[in-house]
Amino acid sequence: MPSRADANPSTPAATVVVLRDGPASVEVLMLRRNSVGAFGGMWVFPGGRVDPGDGETGGGAADELATARRAAAREAEEEAGLAIAPADLVPFSHWVPPPQAPRRFATWFFLAGAPDAADVVVDGNEIHEHRWMEPADALRRRDAGEIELAPPTWVTLWRLSHATDVKAAIEEAARVHPEHFETHMGRAANGEVVAVWHGDAGYDDGNIDRPGPRHRLLMLPSGWRYERNTT
Repeated sequence: MPSRADANPSTPAATVVVLRDGPASVEVLMLRRNSVGAFGGMWVFPGGRVDPGDGETGGGAADELATARRAAAREAEEEAGLAIAPADLVPFSHWVPPPQAPRRFATWFFLAGAPDAADVVVDGNEIHEHRWMEPADALRRRDAGEIELAPPTWVTLWRLSHATDVKAAIEEAARVHPEHFETHMGRAANGEVVAVWHGDAGYDDGNIDRPGPRHRLLMLPSGWRYERNTT
């Protein structure tokens, strides 16, 4: 019998997290999508689906990554007017939505420093606004109801909120294998909505209240909270 994921296959996509050094900490380029379509109204990183012209056709892992790099660079140009070379994109993570998501994009996330003296230009159609935000401030704004974020964007910002500067963030990403996140969704006994990832005690069987290791995002009305531990 086909799985729910087989019945709702994912579309390859790529996004680039553009970083610059701000007065107090790293800043990330955030774009606000229009209210129509996937991620409508959300604040996102430049990105989108992989187009046929982006890629390699050999089918191997190296081809997939090279194709995703070109797609991410193209999207940065189309959505933000930024010229970033594909070779300058550092793999950071890979995300697959839960099987029940209405539209599923299997997305490579890359880090890149902002081009020198480059102005961000959005089209006013698909993208309505842009801002440079400190990651911690973006998370605060989401909890305050000022902006809307998807869980992969939230977790990416949370991880980058610990970076001291752009150079350190990119060097750290280049040293390690990019982490893969395949999201499962659940609801705890107390009604909390939870996004769960590999390593969590409730990941495989959906028992969100099972005691044990945690790797999850608690999507609480009072604010979202990332939990990750091995006990």
